[in-house]
Amino acid sequence: MAQASVPVADGRTMTAEARRNQRNAVLAGFLGWTLDAFDYFVLTFVIADIARSFGRTTPDIALTLTLALATRPLGAVIFGIVADRYGRRLPLMINVISYAVISVLSGLAPSYHVFVALRMLFGIAMGGEWGVGASLALESASPRLRGLLSGLLQEGYAIGNLLAALAYRAAYPSFVAHYGMNGWRVMFFIGGLPALLSLFIRSKVKESEAWREHRTDWVTYRRSLFQHWPRFAYLVLLMTMMSFISHGTQDMYPTLLRSIHFSGAQIADITILSGIGAVIGGLVFGYYSDRAGRRRAMVSAVICCLLVLPMWVSGQNTAVLLVGVFLMQFFVQGAWGVVPAHINELSPGQLRGFMPGLSYQLGILFAASIPYVESVLGERFTYTQAMGGLMAAVFILGAIVILLGPEAHRISFRKAGHPEGERDPRDRKLVEPALPRPSLQPDF
Repeated sequence: MAQASVPVADGRTMTAEARRNQRNAVLAGFLGWTLDAFDYFVLTFVIADIARSFGRTTPDIALTLTLALATRPLGAVIFGIVADRYGRRLPLMINVISYAVISVLSGLAPSYHVFVALRMLFGIAMGGEWGVGASLALESASPRLRGLLSGLLQEGYAIGNLLAALAYRAAYPSFVAHYGMNGWRVMFFIGGLPALLSLFIRSKVKESEAWREHRTDWVTYRRSLFQHWPRFAYLVLLMTMMSFISHGTQDMYPTLLRSIHFSGAQIADITILSGIGAVIGGLVFGYYSDRAGRRRAMVSAVICCLLVLPMWVSGQNTAVLLVGVFLMQFFVQGAWGVVPAHINELSPGQLRGFMPGLSYQLGILFAASIPYVESVLGERFTYTQAMGGLMAAVFILGAIVILLGPEAHRISFRKAGHPEGERDPRDRKLVEPALPRPSLQPDF
């Protein structure tokens, strides 16, 4: 029986089966990143209880967060190469199972040193998920919806944080009441549930056809790694600036709020408000980037961050500050919502499992110093002065890096000659060659 088909935006048709696979691939990437973030952020809510359980200090447990971030690039390398050589589905399933199992094992850790080792392994699994999940989802999606779906994928991270906060508020008091000092372990057991997602990927998600077309032999693959190093260097710079923007507005902000006398409960509520703004912003600017282009959407969002900065650091008027909190993460994550589509479009097809993921994780690693810098400056001056001044400089530099970089808006991920790779007159640049030459020149 012939597959029913429906029209798509560029006049071609997509079968019902293709639409189902597109939906399933995006859902798998979104849930994988959401649940990964949930497992990561669970730890941030129970640091003090874990410290008491192991007889360690709070900084000792906080160190495991840093170590998990430090091992993420290793995961991006391992799983990225596997994804380019053997397909996207297999490493994504291994990713999901790995971080779910490691989460459960973290809850069973008998000692601090075992817990540290497990969190480092978790970082490897977490580092591999983003690049593989994004490439699978976006290679399966229509180029005309890529920005919107990119925003959905990226905001899975914010939703994972919100889910961890909700679990902590709703379930954790009960766990402590029943299990006392070991209540934190049950939170990590919840993190084992994402393993079920691997069954969905196995049964419902098909392998990326774009990957099949761009798969190469090892000699060509290794040559491509060196051939495209200028593009990779730019992506690392871009992701470093984007990480400065996100972590610079998030990590130390609760400390800023405490410095102007907000209570712990108020800070938690403000964090939830900022998370809601983040999710909405990622979707809005992701959709906008489909129409206006990736760089224009990202630069617009970053400039808006600069404009709302005075409201964000305002300690004199609570209402103004709350508006600033919502708008700041609306625009910060608005810019971030474009990132998966933008850096996947800038990556060669045969390196799309490896290059976006590793550049993303290295950017986070290189920007990891900003909370420390903000804390040092905040203790010397005030946190409003330190974070306000530092983030103003970061926003300006970030906008320049984005503006002067390349763009491959709505490029097809399929090779020339395939129906999905044929030129659409409404697009400036759609057909992806097998080995695109790197360029750092602006693509206006």
